[in-house]
Amino acid sequence: QVHLVESGGGLVQAGGSLRLSCAASGRILRINAMAWYRQAPGKQRELVATVSSGSSTNYADSVKGRFTISRDNAKNTVYLQMNSLKPEDTAVYYCNAVVWTITNLRYDNYWGQGSQVTVYS
Repeated sequence: QVHLVESGGGLVQAGGSLRLSCAASGRILRINAMAWYRQAPGKQRELVATVSSGSSTNYADSVKGRFTISRDNAKNTVYLQMNSLKPEDTAVYYCNAVVWTITNLRYDNYWGQGSQVTVYS
């Protein structure tokens, strides 16, 4: 009933930039917080950045000053601009949204399909 579709991953040299996008669609009444997580091989999924419905943001210490999360409420889309990328940023990136749907009439957690980001030195 709600789908999050990601785009924008890829292969980039260290110091480069990438922009991830995640568009939500379906029987959406309202989206609360949106976020990006990442999971590197052999590691647990970790929170990268969050943005509230009012566009307040928070970042993991490891990406502060390099990554910027933003959202377009009219398009139900969240973005992650990643600059000054490092090899340790290599991971599968997942978007997340807390969504109030027409059918469930409550907030539920939804995930994107994952986007591979690979940074080489």
